[in-house]
Amino acid sequence: MMELALRFLAGGVIVSFFAMLGDVLRPKSLAGIFSAAPSVALATIGLTIQTNGKIFAAQEARTMLLGAVAFLLYAVLVSFALRRHRPSALKATIALLPMWFAVALGSWLMLAGRW
Repeated sequence: MMELALRFLAGGVIVSFFAMLGDVLRPKSLAGIFSAAPSVALATIGLTIQTNGKIFAAQEARTMLLGAVAFLLYAVLVSFALRRHRPSALKATIALLPMWFAVALGSWLMLAGRW
């Protein structure tokens, strides 16, 4: 129960910090970027260090980076598809989700030495 309370506290403090940072920056569209993923990732890494140690947390951080690279590629391709072919946003995001999964899984398999 204590770990759950610590997760809520750490997550709330870090999310609030990044939300304030995003509020200060321009353009305001960056506020969402700074209030979501980085803050959750930092809270998760901090708790992982506390419960499982630094080596395990370093391995988890590497997989987070691979997921971020896969998401960046996905976002670029969705943006390109929306500008070039003008589908609905829902169709473009759903159609390219398998690409995100393939890049994330493939890079994870390469990191793990399984491919």
